[in-house]
Formats: sequence, structure tokens, C-alpha cells
Amino acid sequence: MARMSKLFEGKVAVITGGNSGIGRTTAIAFAAEGARVAIGARRAAESEETIRKIQAQGGEAIFVSIDVTRADQVQKLMDTVMNRWQRLDFAFNNAGIGGTPFVPIPDYAEQVWDDVINVNLKGVFLAMKYEIPHMLKSGGGAIVNMSSVAGLIGGPIGIAYYASKHGVIGATKAAAMEYAQKGIRVNAVCPAVIPTALSAGVFDGENEARALALHPMGRFGTTKEVADAVLFLCSNKSSYITGHALPVDAGLLAR
Repeated sequence: MARMSKLFEGKVAVITGGNSGIGRTTAIAFAAEGARVAIGARRAAESEETIRKIQAQGGEAIFVSIDVTRADQVQKLMDTVMNRWQRLDFAFNNAGIGGTPFVPIPDYAEQVWDDVINVNLKGVFLAMKYEIPHMLKSGGGAIVNMSSVAGLIGGPIGIAYYASKHGVIGATKAAAMEYAQKGIRVNAVCPAVIPTALSAGVFDGENEARALALHPMGRFGTTKEVADAVLFLCSNKSSYITGHALPVDAGLLAR
């Protein structure tokens, strides 16, 4: 029986924040479809666990310790990918933090604002800054940036988080227009509530019940459902899609 080819056979994907949650699930999903995967993240032990999971299913992956707010470290990640595999086809710029939820603007700490904007928004900018030249050398590619339904609406989960995720969508659209005729597609995913370490403590108790009521499907999403959306946006099945923010939200935004 002939061996079935995988969706991303021979391709290379880089994922920031691939140490846990949505990032880890997406890294494993890319590898399962034949991509070689590079993970850039801060937490080494969790990242190495992702690498082991990929290798256990026969995939190839590396980990590079980086802080996405540091240009030199982001550049190091992308250069490491090129030195090892001589190409870069896909990027999922996923690293992010939540800040302090349910804090009124007058009480919101300036340092928390700076941290959230630096990781969530500057981190996406720096990733694209160093990914795009390598993708152009590779003949094109696809970038998916992590936004949120919080990038499309407002709410009480902390002003910096909403500002950063709205900014990611703006940066996504700008990059998509700049490279639409140069072989690079750029989109964003906008998940609703996905139970992960990042959302833990935010949607507990009464907050969980209130949040769940906003999801018409009556349940929260899974990391796999977000990963499936990312892989779709990187695949040829979405070859005519660029500059969009795709909700993965159980219908929350359709209300």
C-alpha cells in the first residue's frame, strides 16, 4: 500500500509559546502533518516536554529559549531555524500573557500594561519582522498570529489585554496587505474561552458560569479546535485567505 503524504511534508514551522496550551497542541499537530517544528519559549522544561511528545510520534523538533520581547533573541530563533533546515514556511506567533483581569482602568498598573503590550503585541511584531525575510527566501509562507475574541470586542478582562489583541489584528492586516503579492499570507485566530493555564483563575466559579453563558454552543473550546484553525490557515485549503481574523468562538460573536 502506498504511503499517504502528509499535509506539510518537508515544510518547517516555528511556534512561539509552544511550551503548553494552544501552542503545544498546535506544535504537535504541525509535526503530525509532517512539518519540522521549532519552538521558541521561555520555560525550558515544558518546552522540552513538547519536543518529547513530537519525537514520540516520529516528528522532528527543536527548542530555542527566547524572550519574545527581545529582538536579538527572536532573531536568534529564526536564524537557528534557517541554519538547521534552510527554510521557513509557517509561523504561529502565539506567545502571550493575560495581565490582571477585572481591574478598573484607574487601578491598572502601568508596569502590567507595559508587560502585556510588550509580550502580546511587540512580540508578534518582532516575530514577523524576522520571519518574513526568511519566508521570502523560502518562496513564501503563511503566518498566523494569536489574537482573541478580545481583539474584536471590549470587556472586563483588563484593558491591556484587549488593547494588545486589537493591536495584533491591526498588525496582521497591515502585514497581509504588504505581502499579499509576495507569497506570504498573514491571518489571525481569535479564540473564545479555551481552558488552559493562561485562562485558569480567570474563569473560575461565578466567572466560569457567566463566561459559559456567552458561548451559544454551551461549552468552552479545546486547544485542538484552535490548532485545527491554525493549520487550516497555513494550508493550501486557505490559499485565497489573507488579512482576516478568524473567530474560533462557538458563536460568541454572532450574538
